[in-house]
Amino acid sequence: RSIYQYARNLTGQVFLLLKERLNTLPSASQDLAQAVLQRQADILGRFRLVLDHKITAKRTRCHGDYHLAQVLYTGKDFIVVDFEGQPSRPLSERRIKRSPLRDVASMLLSFNYAVTQALHNEIESGMHRSEHFPVMDAWSRFWYGWVSATFLLEKAVAALNYELNNRPEWVELTLQRILNLLER
Repeated sequence: RSIYQYARNLTGQVFLLLKERLNTLPSASQDLAQAVLQRQADILGRFRLVLDHKITAKRTRCHGDYHLAQVLYTGKDFIVVDFEGQPSRPLSERRIKRSPLRDVASMLLSFNYAVTQALHNEIESGMHRSEHFPVMDAWSRFWYGWVSATFLLEKAVAALNYELNNRPEWVELTLQRILNLLER
């Protein structure tokens, strides 16, 4: 029940923020935002499914802000840094034991940002012609689909909150991800 309540409260807060900031977004992002806002009941319905199952998994302290920027390659190994959790969350919330799958979902979302941004950068830099983008985009979505899971939806809603507050230019990417997850 607490998993559902958290996801439901998060969605309510983030969607209120999205409605407030709707007119400040670029027009392409506004269209996506409207589409996501219209699907709020679908998102809550997906989260409600967790109430139908007894969850017997263990909970543990997690990284809480796990993404590619938190992983450093030393030349021989990888080091994970910054274990303080999501800095925008209160300490009491960051200390709650949760499923380690939250960190997995966070990392998968980071992979999506990386592949999507890389494709856009290649087109903008002239490395690939824009007419190749649809094929490249299809392959990146295919790859990402195989490495992702349905539990990304909550993380994507949380990411929307972050983008609205910190990187409004990334809102479109997050809105598109939410719509893509709902279509699976």
